[in-house]
Amino acid sequence: MKPLKGERIFTPGPVEIPDRVREVLGRQIIHHRTPEFREAFLETRELFKQLVDCKEENFVFFASSGTGAMEASVLNFFEEGDKVIAVVGGKFGERWAELGKKYRLNVIELEVEWGKSVDPEAVEKLLRENPDCRGVLVQASESSTGAYHDVQVLAQITKDTDTLLVVDAITALGVYNMKPHEWGLDVVVGGSQKAFMLPPGLSMLWFSERAKERLTDRSYYFNVKEELKKQKEGQTAFTPAISLILALRESLSMLLEEGMERVEERYRLISEGMKRAIEALGLSIFPENPSLSLTTVLPPEGVDPEALRREMLRLGVRTAGGQGKLKGKIFRISHMGMDVMDMPVALSALELALRSLGHSFEFGRAVGEYLSAVHPGVKDG
Repeated sequence: MKPLKGERIFTPGPVEIPDRVREVLGRQIIHHRTPEFREAFLETRELFKQLVDCKEENFVFFASSGTGAMEASVLNFFEEGDKVIAVVGGKFGERWAELGKKYRLNVIELEVEWGKSVDPEAVEKLLRENPDCRGVLVQASESSTGAYHDVQVLAQITKDTDTLLVVDAITALGVYNMKPHEWGLDVVVGGSQKAFMLPPGLSMLWFSERAKERLTDRSYYFNVKEELKKQKEGQTAFTPAISLILALRESLSMLLEEGMERVEERYRLISEGMKRAIEALGLSIFPENPSLSLTTVLPPEGVDPEALRREMLRLGVRTAGGQGKLKGKIFRISHMGMDVMDMPVALSALELALRSLGHSFEFGRAVGEYLSAVHPGVKDG
């Protein structure tokens, strides 16, 4: 039976788009070389500054997916032959290493078991052994495994060196109350289709003052120097993603109206509730230190995660499977763009799917555990 209200999307990108943002996306497009666009663009930049809690104008938007901003990070802050450490603990850590090698950086791969978080001491040891290292490339939220890497701790290691800490925060920006300047991060990458609750096609790249001193001219389209000069004036070097920028203004407004401290607390509540719900079903959380952005689950013995996802989709709930070496081993439920009371929808579908696949558990337990976590006292009335 086809769900009456269509499919609910619980994937870690793209995520569901709120009504306020969809209303903006549905408007007639405007031309980008106009005072109207310039005013809207400068306002969007001001809101982004508030989101990352900085006064400087050191950030640009690109008409690309988040990978475009990752590529821009490699091209704009490093020269050919520069030595960098790439933390490889998932599909997107592999991407850092691949990008570095593509542009002829000397990449040292720090292998981390998938599902684990990087050991800061291992990073510190590699930096001692390689004092000429120019960068550490890492994810804040490695969404292929669901693991969180503590970039604040890593920043304490890199801050007094010549090493830039470059952070893929594509599934962390808009979830965590990130303060790159205060934390000591050097480059931070974001993407529109995650916690910014937009369609794909817009990326963000923030950088520190010391990273700014390292800017190169190795890129044409992804040239941060040229884009920064234009964007500070309310324009872009090339045709921007006009509708996405206007929609970003709306989504940033929504996040700031809620307040990033409260946004992070909302995701923390969801994450804790999901953990309790999953464990109540006899399933396991895969990552050692889970990101607040999603729940990554190991299915019970004898249950195929892909069959489970198909059953959930039949009920109108779309989740994500594993990537790379985790393909066919896990499934992932995104929290991004979700309110606390959205998650029982996914959990109800999960319970029904597990029941149809023959897994034994106390029916309704997951939803009950989740609600008791996000609304303390609910069990006691």
